Amino acid sequence: MAPARTDCSGWEMLLPTGCLLLSALLFQPALAKVCNDRTRHGQDNSWFAKDGEDLPIMVLMPMNESALMSSISQGIEPAVQLAIQHIRESRKYSFSLITKIYDTECDNAKGLRAFFDAICYGPKHLMIFGGVCPSVTSIIAESLEGWNLVQLSFAATTPVLADKKKYPNFFRTVPSDNAVNPAVVKFLNFYNWSRVGTLTQDVQRFSEVRNDLTNELEKADIQIADTESFSNDPCVNVKKLKDNDVRIIIGQFDEHLASKVFCCAYNLNMFGSKYQWIIPGWYQGNWWEQANTTNCTTKKLLTAMEGYISVDFEPLSARQIKGISGRTPKEYEREYSRELQQKGVEASKFHGFAYDGMWVIAKTLTRVMELLRLKQRQDVYHNFTVDDREVGKLVLDVMNETNFNGVTGQVMFRNGERMGTIKFNQFQEGQEVKVGEYNAIADVLDLINNSVRFKGVEPPKDRTFVRLQRRHINVPLYSILSTITILGMLMAGAFLFFNIKNRNHRLIKMSSPYMNNLIILGGMLSYASIFLFGLDGGFVSDKEFETLCTVRTWILIVGYTTAFGAMFAKTWRVHAIFKNVKMKKKIIKDQKLLIIVGGMLLIDLCILICWQIVDPLKRTVEEYSLEADPQGRDIAIRPFLEHCENTHMTIWLGIVYAYKGLLMLFGCFLAWETRNVSIPALNDSKYIGMSVYNVGIMCIIGAAVSFLTRDQPNVQFCIVALVIIFCSTITLCLVFVPKFITMRTNPDAATQNRRLKFTQNQKKEDSKTSTSVTSVNQANTSRLDSLQTDNHRLRMRITELDKELEEVTMQLQDTPEKTPYIKQNHYPDANNILSIRNFTESKDGEKTILKNHLEQKPQAQWGSMDPSRINRGPLEDINSPEHIQRRLSLQLPILHHAYLPSIGGVDASCTSPNGSPGSSPRHRHMPPSYRVMVSGL
Repeated sequence: MAPARTDCSGWEMLLPTGCLLLSALLFQPALAKVCNDRTRHGQDNSWFAKDGEDLPIMVLMPMNESALMSSISQGIEPAVQLAIQHIRESRKYSFSLITKIYDTECDNAKGLRAFFDAICYGPKHLMIFGGVCPSVTSIIAESLEGWNLVQLSFAATTPVLADKKKYPNFFRTVPSDNAVNPAVVKFLNFYNWSRVGTLTQDVQRFSEVRNDLTNELEKADIQIADTESFSNDPCVNVKKLKDNDVRIIIGQFDEHLASKVFCCAYNLNMFGSKYQWIIPGWYQGNWWEQANTTNCTTKKLLTAMEGYISVDFEPLSARQIKGISGRTPKEYEREYSRELQQKGVEASKFHGFAYDGMWVIAKTLTRVMELLRLKQRQDVYHNFTVDDREVGKLVLDVMNETNFNGVTGQVMFRNGERMGTIKFNQFQEGQEVKVGEYNAIADVLDLINNSVRFKGVEPPKDRTFVRLQRRHINVPLYSILSTITILGMLMAGAFLFFNIKNRNHRLIKMSSPYMNNLIILGGMLSYASIFLFGLDGGFVSDKEFETLCTVRTWILIVGYTTAFGAMFAKTWRVHAIFKNVKMKKKIIKDQKLLIIVGGMLLIDLCILICWQIVDPLKRTVEEYSLEADPQGRDIAIRPFLEHCENTHMTIWLGIVYAYKGLLMLFGCFLAWETRNVSIPALNDSKYIGMSVYNVGIMCIIGAAVSFLTRDQPNVQFCIVALVIIFCSTITLCLVFVPKFITMRTNPDAATQNRRLKFTQNQKKEDSKTSTSVTSVNQANTSRLDSLQTDNHRLRMRITELDKELEEVTMQLQDTPEKTPYIKQNHYPDANNILSIRNFTESKDGEKTILKNHLEQKPQAQWGSMDPSRINRGPLEDINSPEHIQRRLSLQLPILHHAYLPSIGGVDASCTSPNGSPGSSPRHRHMPPSYRVMVSGL
């Protein structure tokens, strides 16, 4: 053996300053010991052990009770001794394993010194067994390659040690913390959870697990909705998970912060049937009582914890199969328990991995020795030697080939990592219950039947599943309104039948049956649009819905224009006939009215075609805020509604509304102008006014309410349908019901005298006249205009003659002696008055000659006066019966004809006050086309 030296080659790659530190500690004058030279790579005969020879194994773990994690080591030593005993009893190995424990105290400096003492002053150790504390283990494992040693750990689970580039000579029988990640992914896939969130304590150990889990989730195509990390207070991060709608939460934190996490979860109501927590499973028993530093009571914590899933490695295999030791896991556990009782220490959950680890070392050493002996026999020169470097590589190869059944399951390594069994526990009613396990070697997840319990009737959803729900029109509502619409169409059909059947009747013929047909057609088109407005995506496809948008708009617009255009065209004809009296009129036929309606429709078509080409209506979907499922399921309802819209919807609707509004105003103007034309068969101005009023009010109300209820399709459709039904029905009824009633109650009403009053301002003060026209034939319109002009002229002449007659009467009262003179000079004037009246009666072609009583007796009376009465006195002669009779015979007919008709009295044709009723024109049949009664004559 070489003397102690300060050469630290082999440590330089570990710590540059470590060499100086160890030199100061190890090579003090008081501690001058001879250090074994382990740096030479020469012949090593330690691997050629003889039968029964003891092989030393270095064991590194904290044994001081004051050291961190020392409780683990205390429960490991009985398992190690039990394994050595069972190896010896198996008689399969030609050597005996001797363990030399070195206390690392879970301190980096002390651990390094213990390791160096074992190397420098201890026997030549073939392997290193142990490594509990992650920091100490990682420092030592990083230097093993320089010492050509292999370390096998039974308790170091830190993921850092999985880096084979940095720790090539490190193995472990316990699965890494990262080993649970493939198991978690398998568990997520089992329940079809494809969206998760992570909540990680800001510590390297947990961060490493989180990073590896992220890679595994990405490989499995599982979405990480949110990744949160915290140091002390997790409530803010838990709130963010809830805000991001994370339902499946994978936590990586110790038991001290776990109580805070679940307290926050309780306060935020993140537990129960909608959430699933997955946390580490290596917490101590009843950790929620020991580590509860929150303001939540234990009851609240248990409520929030109920149902969580914990994931950890399986300490002992659940399969009762005899392993390499010839014992089942249960049998081994009983022996281990007896050892614990004898030594009075607590059990360690790593004891099974330590037990299997000793068997791994035994098998590895045996296999390496066999290979070395085989190489020695194959050496023809019999000078076979081997150095530590070659042996170290050989040990690594043999370790990677390890495969046997131990008490922890199948023992197998993949790149130095144990491919073990991962167990799943669920917290149920205050305790953890095993619900399944994952075999990493076979990549199989085995869940115990009906062992996993969820709060709801099914596993939680990995997100708030949003179910799109179309807000459609209720079928009963659609059926009711469709039925009402059909009744309206049947009513319109009845009106059409009535109009066609009686088209030759004078009452219908004078009301333009062709225009009436157009009004009915427009009403039926408006009715038909209701069926289209009630259809949505639930009945038709998306493409058909877009076509439906265009069709129903066209039908409603064309139907409106057709109905009201025909009504306004009829009113325009009445206006053209009766308002411009001085203008010579021509006959306005229905063809001209059809042209007017066609022009209105042409404007509609131009607007609609431009609309369709430039900016057509398209199907748009408007989504609304989420709503809870009415049936209580773990889903959210997102209502959506289909609309017919385009880019410039407001502009196009403004154009249509403006055009329709102008059309309606024009109709109101015509109705007002012709309000005094009282020919029911010809003039519908009163009904048009009523119709326009009702339609205008209903359209304004309907449009406003429809806009306000656009998110309520049932209300909107009901309002739109009722507005259309009301407007169409009221319009058709106002046009046709009066005609129908007249036809049923008074079939000859169209042939009876009707009065048509015109109001005209005269230049003279307080002089007003009115004219009543009883019947007008459409073919004699021009003749009627000329008659009205002559009538006005003759009325003026009659007024002048009445004044002259009044003067004559006064002269007769004052100077009776001048009667012959008056008779001779004024009698022709009286005849002229009567002849004018006869002219007004016979002007329209009447052949009946008015017989005036003045042509008979009055003429004789005026021509032959009794001479015996000439010599009487003035007063006596004036008051004589003959004189009074003579005055009355002249004045009564004049008063009768001049004043009574102006207050609604007798007919102008009744020229004789003494005529019999039978001879009066009021009792004679006269053709309606030639009757003209002029009031005021």
